Amino acid sequence: MTEVKVAVLGASGWMGKTHTMAYQSFPHFFGPESGTARVVALVEANLEAAKGLAFRAPGAKVLDNWQGAVNDPDVDLIDICLPDNMHYEVAKAALLAGKHVYCEKPLADTAAQARELADIAKENGLITRVGHSFPRNPIHDRAKEIIDAGEIGEIKLFKACQHIDIYGNPLAPYMWRADGNLAPTGIIGDTGSHVFSFMEFLVGKVSSLIADSYVTVPKRPKVDGLGYGDDPPPVTDKTEWGDVTNPDGTNILCTFENGAKGLIDFSRVATGRKFMQTYEIYGTKGSLAYTFDEVNRLRFYSNDDAVGRRGFREIDVGPEHPTYAAFLPLPNFALGYNESKIIEIAEIIKSITSKTPMWPTFENGHHICQIVDACMASSDKRVWVDIA
Repeated sequence: MTEVKVAVLGASGWMGKTHTMAYQSFPHFFGPESGTARVVALVEANLEAAKGLAFRAPGAKVLDNWQGAVNDPDVDLIDICLPDNMHYEVAKAALLAGKHVYCEKPLADTAAQARELADIAKENGLITRVGHSFPRNPIHDRAKEIIDAGEIGEIKLFKACQHIDIYGNPLAPYMWRADGNLAPTGIIGDTGSHVFSFMEFLVGKVSSLIADSYVTVPKRPKVDGLGYGDDPPPVTDKTEWGDVTNPDGTNILCTFENGAKGLIDFSRVATGRKFMQTYEIYGTKGSLAYTFDEVNRLRFYSNDDAVGRRGFREIDVGPEHPTYAAFLPLPNFALGYNESKIIEIAEIIKSITSKTPMWPTFENGHHICQIVDACMASSDKRVWVDIA
C-alpha cells in the first residue's frame, strides 16, 4: 500500500472542503489496495477562514501561501481549489517542482497556458487531473459503453445545457466569479467547461463553433458575507457596485471532428433553475438522454426494437457497475455530487500509485480550454472559429 501526501490549496472554500473530505473517505469505499492519501497541508490565504481548518485534516499543517506547499518536500500531490486566474501559475510551479497536480476547472485562462502545462507534465512524467467530476458518475460510463458498442449508430446531433440561477435576481450580490480579472472566462470556463467535458468524454473533439455570450446585468451590489442563494439586502445610496466583466451566459452551435453537430447553452441567470444539467445524443440507430434531476438514470431509444414497441427505456445504473457498488448495494439510490468527487479522487490516487494517467488529464483539459478560447473569440468577433 502506497500513501500519497497531499496539499489542498484554497482549503476553506466549497471545493477545498469537498476535496479534503474525499481524500479521507475514499478508502472506506474503494479500499486501500490502490493507495491511500494523507492531507499534510491545508493552504488558506484568508487568515480568518483558516482558523477552522485544523480539525478537517488532523495533523495537517495550515499555511497562508501556496508557495510553501509547492516547495514542501513532504508533498506529493498539489490540489488546486483556487480562483481561476491562479490555476496556471500555481499548476506550473507545482509541476516544475516535481509534484503531481490535480486542478479544479477551468485548467487555465487560455488554451496556450493549458498546452504548456500538459507539455511540462508529460516531459516530467507527472500525473495530472482536471476536476471534471460530473462524467465520473457511473451512469455516464454506461452511456459511453452504449455509444462505443455502436448501439445508437453514428452520432449526428449532441444537445446539452447547464443552467443555474445565482444571478437570476438583478440584485444578487457581486462575487469574484463575475470579475473578469479573477475569472477571465466567466460562465464559459465555470459552467460551460462541465458541458464541454461531457462532449469530450462521450462524443469527441470539437472542430469548429460559433458562440454568442452575454451579460444580463452590468453592475451588481457588493455585499460582504452573503453566500449562494442568500437574499440581498435593500439597495441604498451607500451601496457599492461592482462591474460584471465576464459572460453570464452563452449559446453555441458547433461541429465535432466526427461530423456530428452540437447545440449547447448554459448560464448563471436562469431564474428558478437551481441546477439544470442535461444532454441528448442522437445517432442513426438510436439515442440517449440524461438529466441531473435523475442523476443515476439514462434513457435509451433503439431502432432495433420492434415496430410498435419503440420508445425510450429507463436504465438505472446499479451495483453491476463496480464504482456504484463501492457505495450502494441497490440501484436507484442516487450517487450525488460528493460521491462523484470521491470517485474522482480515488482515481487520482490510483493514477499516481500505478503511474497510469486517467481521464481527464491536462491533455484533455487542453482541448476543453480550446473550446473555451473559441467561444470567447467567436462571441467577440461574431464569427465561426476553427479549433486546430
